[in-house]
Amino acid sequence: MLIEFKNAVKKYGDNAENTVYAMDHVDLGIQEGELCVILGPSGSGKSTLLNMLGGLDRLDEGALLVGGKDLMKLGKNELTEYRRSQVGFVFQFFNLIPDLTVEENIQVASDIASNPMDLDTLLQDLDIAKYRSRFPKELSGGQQQRVAIARSVIKNPKLLLCDELTGALDSKSSRSVISLVDQINRTYKTTTVIITHNEAIRDVADRIVRIRDGKVVSNQLNPNRRKAEDIDL
Repeated sequence: MLIEFKNAVKKYGDNAENTVYAMDHVDLGIQEGELCVILGPSGSGKSTLLNMLGGLDRLDEGALLVGGKDLMKLGKNELTEYRRSQVGFVFQFFNLIPDLTVEENIQVASDIASNPMDLDTLLQDLDIAKYRSRFPKELSGGQQQRVAIARSVIKNPKLLLCDELTGALDSKSSRSVISLVDQINRTYKTTTVIITHNEAIRDVADRIVRIRDGKVVSNQLNPNRRKAEDIDL
């Protein structure tokens, strides 16, 4: 397993009466190279789980192993290096730098990576080379999301973490973006975790996990993984 949550607990509140569990003794494993879709309603604990994987927050109890290393035992500098070198984030809102071109937005991430992908090759592979000199305001929402994904992938990360990446897009753009993430996973074998409330996205996954009230209620392999262009978003 590349990722292992072991009896993982994250809770809020200072006494038994008002304690809320964002993660309630979670056990979960994800294999290297898998595309995992995590489904659940708002407030179910999906974002907390993603933040833990990204090294943005710490568990109150339990362990989280990535590549055999327990993130909860890493110091501040080690976590910073983990986020910089091993994790790519894609958020619902694109967070592009408005005064930089497409190429420059991606180059910013490349410059801090220890083993970045080739920029020209990635632009061609993700079909955004024609936009390289444009500014974010000159792109559609779907195009901006593709750039945000490229910025995350240029670092050549071990993990690609996607937070409701179609939430701000129409159905056509959503299909395009999911297709791109699907392509990245298949081409580069990047372990990919998508959290979403969109049930249709489950069909592109190798593994489908459902979360409710901070608990993993199901964890199933998908025997019939489909390509993104074949699903109805």
